[in-house]
Amino acid sequence: MSGNSENIKDKIKDKIMNGERLSFDEGVFLFETKDLLFVGELADHVNRLKNNDKVYFNVNRHINPTNICVNRCKFCAFSRDTEDKDSYEFTMEEMIMKAKEAKAQGATELHIVGGLHPRWSFDFYINMVRKLKEVSGMHIQAFTAVEIDYFSKISEKSLEYVLTALKDAGLGSLPGGGAEIFHPEVRKIICPEKISGERWLEVMEVAHKVGLKSNATMLYGHIEEYWHRVDHMERLRRLQDKTGGFQAFIPLAFHPENTKIEKRRTTTGFDDLKTLAAGRLYLDNFKHIKAFWIMLTEKVAQISLFFGVNDLDGTVVEEKITHAAGAKTKESLTKEELISMIKEAKKIPVERDTIYNELRVY
Repeated sequence: MSGNSENIKDKIKDKIMNGERLSFDEGVFLFETKDLLFVGELADHVNRLKNNDKVYFNVNRHINPTNICVNRCKFCAFSRDTEDKDSYEFTMEEMIMKAKEAKAQGATELHIVGGLHPRWSFDFYINMVRKLKEVSGMHIQAFTAVEIDYFSKISEKSLEYVLTALKDAGLGSLPGGGAEIFHPEVRKIICPEKISGERWLEVMEVAHKVGLKSNATMLYGHIEEYWHRVDHMERLRRLQDKTGGFQAFIPLAFHPENTKIEKRRTTTGFDDLKTLAAGRLYLDNFKHIKAFWIMLTEKVAQISLFFGVNDLDGTVVEEKITHAAGAKTKESLTKEELISMIKEAKKIPVERDTIYNELRVY
């Protein structure tokens, strides 16, 4: 390895040990270096300072209300037109039944994201949130920034109005979906119909302003370069400096099956672990880095607990979006399986609610 590379590593290590912020170029180096364990050990060090040996999970239920969507993003294998034979839309009664099932199973969160339905009104979504909150009493984490922008369009109301109305109806927080890669040169290829990266950040800024916490994602492993990933994290870091409203960063590994992305590649375990670790190091103002086991596999997610990760998401139950793109993982894990995964890694399992209140330490 070149001396220059060793010098950069020494400088990065000194910065991390002194609690100093990494530069853009140093962020790119984290992805370019072949020394996975160097990046991982530093990320593990930072994670221990922030979270000790605690690893969080929650008991949640995913509801994807419809796969009918006005957009056609090339990386998405989930969306359908109304007339497609495998399109679906849940009735309110079906969603209520799923919410009651989840409550009976001990869930504390309903996680709701879906397509941009051409016929459902904003009032329909307000009613959905209100009813699901009434029947379940659970925290509702729902609607990506893309969906919020769509509600603003169809209702002809401001983002602040839309978010406040949803919050008043019972919305508790926003998931981090729809971020993909912020840079426009990537976005115009993989999701030209979707809102811009700037608009995604604007939606989140307004959400934080009205008192809603949110997560942040990054879809990686398709056509982007390493510097696009760092650019993405830089924009998140800046907004977090401003609002403090992001809870967790969730890198999402791209699944190419049934999508229209021509450059067919899947991420490797090496890249997955490095991306999670780089997120921990670059996003110094995020407390939680989440490994979404559905996209990573349970085994990589478990190993990631030594690469800066302190959250394994939840039990999930009935996830449709990633599985439409060829995910081979199960659609749910039991609470016992998650606890076992964490304990085998000699970490401390902590069941949390959506906003990271600790419910039980195992």
